[in-house]
Amino acid sequence: MSELVTVDKLPDLPTRPDESHKGTFGTVIVVGGSATMIGAPALCARAALRSGSGLVKIATTGDVLPYALTIEPCATGVLLQGDAEGWRHEIDIADPDGKAVLAVGPGMGLAEGGGQKVLALLRGNRPIVLDADGLNLLARTGRPRPRPREDGGAELVMTPHPGEFARLAKPLGITECPTDPGSRSEAAAKLAKHHHAVVLLKGQHTVVTDGQRLYTNQTGNPALATAGSGDVLTGLIASLIGQGMSAFDAAVLGAKLHGQAGDIWAKRHGQSGIRAQDLTDRLPEVFKDAQSNDPRA
Repeated sequence: MSELVTVDKLPDLPTRPDESHKGTFGTVIVVGGSATMIGAPALCARAALRSGSGLVKIATTGDVLPYALTIEPCATGVLLQGDAEGWRHEIDIADPDGKAVLAVGPGMGLAEGGGQKVLALLRGNRPIVLDADGLNLLARTGRPRPRPREDGGAELVMTPHPGEFARLAKPLGITECPTDPGSRSEAAAKLAKHHHAVVLLKGQHTVVTDGQRLYTNQTGNPALATAGSGDVLTGLIASLIGQGMSAFDAAVLGAKLHGQAGDIWAKRHGQSGIRAQDLTDRLPEVFKDAQSNDPRA
């Protein structure tokens, strides 16, 4: 395997012109939620809004949608019905121009037919951030994404924690340990190449790679080890892609800002007690800090 090129310079923040409107800053559609995990897609949607998205929609089933929109009333809803093609059809209606970014997996669950729904979305042309049960459902198929980037597929960011990584890696013959500091980078790079994706492998010193470049994040602390933290990261990265960033740059900057939000909490309150909602509320602050350090400001 060729040596990875280390990336140290952080990408620039998306610009926010004075003449902007909500359409300027992109649409994120969060696809997820189930009867026992209603909060996950709402947290993801809130993170996207807190990260600057102009419009965020929660796409889920009828037993989840009204409750998720109650948790995050600034999002709008897309009612998903039927099989995999039914889901894709409803998303096409909600995004007729095909320009939205999909955040797929938060709270989705592992119900029968879920894998086919994930595959149907991956065959589309919208950028996707795939997390949580979206990753687990893809792992169950035992094969890479159905439409590689080289053949015209949209950009894909995969955000596994070590357990999800292991489930994805096993059927592909990837044996490197995702928690070993000496092999994490190579493990993530191999998964990225198999799926023609950007892989963000979570953990202490999260790594981001597209199989050629490598960024190792230095922000974050154990405060982030709380339910819903990953949903926040997914919404943050999807928002940055929707605002015009490439998948790799969005994952790099998203990892940094997400960790920084956790660092702000820990400095003020210690490394215990944070909820994912608290993390989303720190995001405007870390964006402000990043803006003040931006030479274009």
